[in-house]
Amino acid sequence: MNYNGTEVALYYGSSPYLLADASTRAVYSQSHVWNHSYILGTDSLGRDVLTRLMYGTRISLIVAFVAAAVNLVIGILYGGVSGYVGGIVDTVMMRIVDIISTIPMTLYVILIMVIMGNGIHSIIVALGIVYWVDMARVVRGQVLSLKGQEFVMAARSIGTSTKNILFRHLIPNALGSILVTVTMLIPSAIFMEAFLGYLGIGLQPPMASLGTMCNDAAETLRTSPYQLLIPAAVICIIMFAFNFVGDGLRDAMDPKLKK
Repeated sequence: MNYNGTEVALYYGSSPYLLADASTRAVYSQSHVWNHSYILGTDSLGRDVLTRLMYGTRISLIVAFVAAAVNLVIGILYGGVSGYVGGIVDTVMMRIVDIISTIPMTLYVILIMVIMGNGIHSIIVALGIVYWVDMARVVRGQVLSLKGQEFVMAARSIGTSTKNILFRHLIPNALGSILVTVTMLIPSAIFMEAFLGYLGIGLQPPMASLGTMCNDAAETLRTSPYQLLIPAAVICIIMFAFNFVGDGLRDAMDPKLKK
């Protein structure tokens, strides 16, 4: 029997325990008791799930946004130059992309953590090094399909510089595909962070993220499945939200869809 304020917890071996109110001497089934202090309950170590969910969502979004920002800047510059210049420059740049993409992500993370140590900074650097290759390929493909259009030829004929053609004509017309790619890579970065946490080379305790919460909840899946369902539901909501935001930004900013 464990006394805690006005509540008494009665334990019966490994069976579900009952709670009794000391003031009224009432005994309730565990399924009918609501903990007003911890709305979403506690994990196996007694930590508030709601608090960890808020902090974990913040860390996961920071990792995803930073990785997406690095991916956006490097991918647009690299893919735009490769697609517009073409020739031997395009061949060499794309071979570099192929080499980077063939090395496993886990190896990058291990090498970076040997240098920088464990933590959120190592994950951000690792995602920033690798994730831009997909954006570079998308931008290169869009630039290759657009640079032969009449408006590009007209810009060249009046003496427009390569920089202006690339950033004022080609990139804006490829913005729809760029935005969709960015919004899809944000949940992908969250899943990658969760995978690294499962391997034990991601965030280290006591830091929490949506991925580490899912991994911690896997041990108590049979007894407390809500601990896994809650962060998994948040990940699904984030994925749908970024997909909807990407579609809206594409419709609003793509010159092809403007009247």
